[in-house]
Amino acid sequence: MEFTAAQIAGFLKGTIEGNPEEKVFNFSKIDDGKPGTLTFLANPKYTPYIYTTAASVIVVNQDFIATQPVTGTLIRVADAYSSFATLLELFDQSQKGNTGISGHAVIDPTAGLGENVSIGDFTVIGKNVEIGKNVVIHPQVFLGNNVAIGENSTLYPGVKVYHDCMIGKHCTLHSGVVVGSDGFGFAPLASSNYKKIPQLGNVILEDHVEIGSNTTIDRATLGATIIRKGVKLDNLIQVGHNVEIGENTVIAAQTGISGSTKIGKNCMIGGQVGIIGHITIADEVKIGAGSGIEASITKKGAIVLGAPAIEIGKARRNFIHWRNLDQIVRKVNNMEKQLKKSNE
Repeated sequence: MEFTAAQIAGFLKGTIEGNPEEKVFNFSKIDDGKPGTLTFLANPKYTPYIYTTAASVIVVNQDFIATQPVTGTLIRVADAYSSFATLLELFDQSQKGNTGISGHAVIDPTAGLGENVSIGDFTVIGKNVEIGKNVVIHPQVFLGNNVAIGENSTLYPGVKVYHDCMIGKHCTLHSGVVVGSDGFGFAPLASSNYKKIPQLGNVILEDHVEIGSNTTIDRATLGATIIRKGVKLDNLIQVGHNVEIGENTVIAAQTGISGSTKIGKNCMIGGQVGIIGHITIADEVKIGAGSGIEASITKKGAIVLGAPAIEIGKARRNFIHWRNLDQIVRKVNNMEKQLKKSNE
C-alpha cells in the first residue's frame, strides 16, 4: 500500500508543511525512521528525533514549533497520537482480509451467519448461535449454544465463548480469551468439603470492548457479568462472577476482580491490582499498579495506591518513610539508650 502526504492529510483533516506528493508505504518509530515511512511525534521527550529521523512524513500536533530544520514532510493535526492510531487501525484492518468459511469448521445448521463472515479452520459453532455481518472468527474458536456475536467483531485463535453469552459490535477478543466459564462459587459443608454452586447466568460484552490474551471473564451465578461499552482489558486478567465494569474503563495486566464488584465509568486500573468482592468503585477512579483494594471507593476521581490502597499523596509520603525505616529505628534505639542512661 502506498499513499501520498496529501492523501493522508486529507483523511486526517490535517495541514501539510512540505511536499504533498511525498509517498510512504509503511510505518516507523520516530527514533528509527526510514525513507518511505510514516511516523509521529506526540511525546515531548522524543522531540529531538524529529530533527534526525529519516522518515518521509511525520504527523505532529498543531502547536508543534520546530527549533531546527526538519527534513520530512509534516502533517499537523489536532491530536497526533490518536490520528496515528487511526492510521494504524486502518492499516491493520486492510491486512486481515476475510478468508470465507473453512470446510474444516463445524457449524451447527441452526446457527445464523451474517453477510461477509469469515470462519477459520477447526472452529466449532454450537446451536442457535447468531453471528453478525463482517465478523472474523479465526481458527480453533469455540462458540457454545445460543451465543451471539455482534457485527464487525474479531475473535482470534483459541477464543472460547461458553453458552448463552453475548458479544457486542466492534469487539476484539485476543487469543486464549475465555468468556463465560463458571464463577468461583462453592458452599462450605460441615464435613470440611465444598458443594459447587451452579452458575446459571451469562456474560454480556457491550460494543467496542477489547479483551487481551488469556483473560477470563466468569459467568454470573444468576443474572449477568457485564462489561460495558468501550472497556479495554489487558492480557491475563481475571474477572469474577457478577462483576460489572463501567463504560470506557481500562485495566492493565494481571489484575484480579472478585465477584459482585461494581467498577464505575472511565476508571484506570494498573497492573497486578487485587480487588475484593462485593464492593463499589466510583467513576473516574485511578488505581496504581500493585494495589490492594479492600473497601469501596466512593469518591469520584480518587487516585489511590498501595496495599491496602490509600490516597496517593499519603501513600507516597509513607513510602518515603518506609525507605528510611532502618535509619528511623536506629535513631529511636539510640534515643532510648540515652534516655535510660540519663535516668540511671
